[in-house]
Amino acid sequence: MMVTGGAGFIGSTLVDRLLAEGHGVDVVDDLSTGTLANLADARRQADRALTFHQLDVRSPEMVDLMLRRRPEVVFHLAAQADVRVSVARPVFDAEVNILGTLRVLEGARSSGAARVVFAASGGTLYGDPDPTHLPLGESHPQHPLSPYGVAKKAAIDYLLSYRELHAVEFAALALANVYGPRQDPHGEAGVVAIFAERLVRGEPVTIYGDGCQTRDFVYVDDVVDAFARAATRGGGLLMNIGTGKQVSVNDLAAVMAEAAGVAAPPVYQPERPGELRHNALDAGRAGIHLGWRPWTDLADGVAAVIEHVRSRA
Repeated sequence: MMVTGGAGFIGSTLVDRLLAEGHGVDVVDDLSTGTLANLADARRQADRALTFHQLDVRSPEMVDLMLRRRPEVVFHLAAQADVRVSVARPVFDAEVNILGTLRVLEGARSSGAARVVFAASGGTLYGDPDPTHLPLGESHPQHPLSPYGVAKKAAIDYLLSYRELHAVEFAALALANVYGPRQDPHGEAGVVAIFAERLVRGEPVTIYGDGCQTRDFVYVDDVVDAFARAATRGGGLLMNIGTGKQVSVNDLAAVMAEAAGVAAPPVYQPERPGELRHNALDAGRAGIHLGWRPWTDLADGVAAVIEHVRSRA
């Protein structure tokens, strides 16, 4: 097995899962946003089933590496994942998210990999939909508004092309708002990681706008379970990975404050322009083809995040 972006938040959690299942794992990461600390437990394992390669997926060496290692399944999670960066630096975003995916696909074609499992973006792929259409199914029109979303959509088109032209099988998982331990509150982090850092310090959280904007929060272990299942199921499909439930930022703040034991009310700031107002994903297709469903309750998930932040502090 190979995991690109395997030193990141979701990638390292997936690495732990694959190692626990007895797989040998090659991790590819340039450590621009990921960290070896996320792989500390995996690297301590005595059987040395983990091999780490510090490499940028945009590099031609990516193809050479895959030819040498010949992974059976490639989990492609390496990405430029910050929407704001994609708006400010669209060429850089395309280089990482489109060219990087092409390098992985070329490596898969050359090495005879059985499948590429791709991390797509359910939060940007469908644009800014009418709230009455939520939760969104995969048949909803794809109208990404950010360069990041456009690049992820283009990557899916390349996956379809390589399947038809070169018989490189794929499964694409359109992820909702993933949260959990190891998420970096100082990077392109989601609101859960940011709130957890402030609450552990006993500080009030900051909410931009009225807090009525909603997201579909799905726990990282549940997401990793979907990736593991997609190694052998759901070939040729785009599948949403989310809970189908909308949670407002106000409700999230209340749940997290209770879990942290912090009574300070939120601080409200002006709404940030361009922010998606509402989102939720229908994961029925993943249920049919992967046998997948989310199982982690939001209260349990945010409690695990807060515990992780406290242990780090």
